[in-house]
Amino acid sequence: MTDAPILDKSALRDAASVIVLRRDAGAPARVLMGQRGSGAAFMPSKYVFPGGAVDAGDWSIPLAASLPASDAARLEDDAPVGIAPALAAAALRELWEETGMILGQKSPWASDVPADWQGFADLGFTPSAADLRFVFRAITPPGRPRRFDARFFLVDAGAICGDPDDFSRACDELSHLHWVPLTEARALNLPFITEVVLAEISALLQTDHAISTPASVPFFDNRGPASEFRRIAT
Repeated sequence: MTDAPILDKSALRDAASVIVLRRDAGAPARVLMGQRGSGAAFMPSKYVFPGGAVDAGDWSIPLAASLPASDAARLEDDAPVGIAPALAAAALRELWEETGMILGQKSPWASDVPADWQGFADLGFTPSAADLRFVFRAITPPGRPRRFDARFFLVDAGAICGDPDDFSRACDELSHLHWVPLTEARALNLPFITEVVLAEISALLQTDHAISTPASVPFFDNRGPASEFRRIAT
């Protein structure tokens, strides 16, 4: 996770996380998770999905393929127009940085390559959001040391370019990166919202085995004095 310097650490920041779902033949469904450091200011020692805050540079990253139109529209529900590709770029960048995994297409970049994407580009890839599906949104409650307006994307591990067990290019942001069976993941030391997301994914897979745009997206909205729950179904 790459946090750009900000004056107020408790200010609400847009963020993106990626739930990579692996369903090998003869094996239970698994998700990729890692553990945050014990000294982290936000969710220390918790197991989480790869993800982090949107950086200023994410707004100008060229994507080889865009998000599906329906997912992009939902991401911009009650949010700034044009934020969808920036959130997708942040999700793809964080996945690359924290796991070394590539979601992209073999093609040259249409612009200069930013430093945090150089290794990605050196392997011949441009990031692609075509396989991401927007499945959850949650805003951190007030009073926390870090606050995020987090969007969660689901992607099938089959879309990953390369070996899904190779984490050799990962940074040290997350430790103990491994594939966790969905049925066992909630026994880990998890943030509350991660437990909720896992339950939602499990329910989604029971009704729709394929990874597709869900009928609606759960949204835990903690911007106001009281927490609100609604579903985004634009």
